[in-house]
Amino acid sequence: MSRMPAVLQKMPFKVIGSPLFIISNPQLVIAQCINGVIGSMPALNARPASQLDEWLAEITEALAAHDRANPDRLAAPFAINQIVHKSNDRLEHDMALCVKYKVPVIITSLGAREDVNAAAHSYGGVVLHDIINNRFAHKAIGKGADGLIAVAAGAGGHAGVKSPFALIQEIREWFDGPVALSGSIATGDAILAAHAMGADFAYIGSAFIATEEARAVDAYKQCIVESNSDDIVYSNLFTGVHGNYLAPSIRNAGLDPDNLPVSDPSKMNFGSDRKAWKDIWGCGQGIGAVKSVLPTAQLIDRLKSEYAAARARLLAN
Repeated sequence: MSRMPAVLQKMPFKVIGSPLFIISNPQLVIAQCINGVIGSMPALNARPASQLDEWLAEITEALAAHDRANPDRLAAPFAINQIVHKSNDRLEHDMALCVKYKVPVIITSLGAREDVNAAAHSYGGVVLHDIINNRFAHKAIGKGADGLIAVAAGAGGHAGVKSPFALIQEIREWFDGPVALSGSIATGDAILAAHAMGADFAYIGSAFIATEEARAVDAYKQCIVESNSDDIVYSNLFTGVHGNYLAPSIRNAGLDPDNLPVSDPSKMNFGSDRKAWKDIWGCGQGIGAVKSVLPTAQLIDRLKSEYAAARARLLAN
């Protein structure tokens, strides 16, 4: 049994909706949380920066209203993703707002900073840090993160190349805190597998892009419905860090997904360059399970039903 912070306890459905750059918005986060999934969004999705104050107020007020009306079915906590990279000139401003609203969970990516962790801890918040290997996992915990998000092969957007079996195994040899697993999880069966493997939470992103609440263009959502793992391309061309993207969007941008050049990692920019993510669509390998665009509540209901059926089959064997 892992050491679990209080804010992450008592969740009957242990799933985190990953923060989707440009796509996640308050409507998606609220829908995820009231249906039992930890909803999240990048702070940088709020443009201009002042909009983040409005969005955090909207989310906290909506979830509080839900809890008052449904004391027997409380909403899951929500999370804000902070890009901890030198190109993000909003980090201090955005973290100050997270402190103001006491955001329950902070997800940090592309860098680990002790001051960010301390800011979250000042009001009792929990920090989960994205990692792609065991070395980065040690660094994150060493700098004060409370838990880890193991981004394995097949995850959407910036992703690692490690098998989830290897990554979780190595982390669990030394770390008993909260761990979420990301990478091709889009069914209840996969959620159960992640838990059986040693992860506390399944971390799901791409399936939530094809929901009605997600702020993605219809063509993006439909492309996910019509695609599968064969349509995913792994490249560092667009941001300087390797990630997984939908091949049709690369073709639409006038590029050959089978012959992409290699980017210079020193030119990474995550704070202001939205064009890459607007035109080149990030996506993970698990999308073969996504058959239609659904309301978020229906997607979560499907995942819960599949999870229960998979667990029943396992117990019956």
